[in-house]
Amino acid sequence: MKIHMRRRAAFSTLAAGSLALGLAACGGGSEGSTTIEGTGASFPDAYYQVAITKYLEENSDSDISYNAVGSGTGKSDFAEGLNDFAGTDSLVGTDDGPEEGSYQYIPTVAAPITVSYNLEGVDGLNIGQETLAKIFQGDITSWNDDEIAADNEGVELPDEDITVAHRSDGSGTTGNFTKFLDEATDAWTLGAGDTAEWPSNAIAGEKNTGVAQAIQDTPGAIGYVDFADATETGLVTANIENKDGQFTAPTLAGTTAGLEGAEIADDLSYNPLNAAGAEAYPITAPTYLLLHTDQDGETAAEVKDFVTWLLTDGQQYAEDAGFAQLPDGLRQQALDAVEATLGGEGDGEAEEK
Repeated sequence: MKIHMRRRAAFSTLAAGSLALGLAACGGGSEGSTTIEGTGASFPDAYYQVAITKYLEENSDSDISYNAVGSGTGKSDFAEGLNDFAGTDSLVGTDDGPEEGSYQYIPTVAAPITVSYNLEGVDGLNIGQETLAKIFQGDITSWNDDEIAADNEGVELPDEDITVAHRSDGSGTTGNFTKFLDEATDAWTLGAGDTAEWPSNAIAGEKNTGVAQAIQDTPGAIGYVDFADATETGLVTANIENKDGQFTAPTLAGTTAGLEGAEIADDLSYNPLNAAGAEAYPITAPTYLLLHTDQDGETAAEVKDFVTWLLTDGQQYAEDAGFAQLPDGLRQQALDAVEATLGGEGDGEAEEK
């Protein structure tokens, strides 16, 4: 499936707005405002930039920026006190920096991780779970391999080498993709984490945008890319076998189906990967904000007001940016957690539209 949806093209003014936000963060922002800086995951960046722009239109005395430096850097920034909140697509590990009890997960939106590829004349390729694992760890090296052909009857597959494209930075997208392969298949041997030991002939790109560009520039390439960047770049995406044995395309409807019935942990983390259901897209990834549990004063008030808005009015901007809204039950749990973590510092008056 080749995706043709609008994303940042429809938000042509946002790049300038994002730059202005960053400059404001460095320069002190509006008079009388408290500057709030977030850093972290690139996976949800398209949504956060739209949401921040909309929020500032409604709250002109606020000053908020988000810098998509990757989940790994966002978590280390959080541990060092360099941000007021962090974005991450993966859970905090023992080597990430933040100490247990210093953070609260706040889920915000969810989206598919696409398997995108560059193969002239081949659209809507079906890829089974075990086959996918073997491709990405280098066991299957040619596009006309029998295992790929078995799920694509009647498709003329070229005798062309496969080039795996992956993230060069520590990434929650990598974490969720490898976690899916690790949990769903017997073939995967490279473990799960924000980094992996990829095949020696693989190519790397920084952030999701870098992987998307690497795929676009490399005939025979295949990689994992967030839905928003795959959409914007116009990449061709594969249909991936789900838990029910159906080949499903990366769509927001498939993401929502993957969220249905996901078990929510006490800390509000959840795992929608390889969820049951004929319509569920199997590589559905959550994304979170990390809130400081020891934050207080004006900073806590500003963070609380923004994150409360993000979970209420701000949800209406998710779909156009390429993301699925949270289910009502999980969203309410997230709102309760914001209140419990940041106390009564915010105005608490955000209303849904």
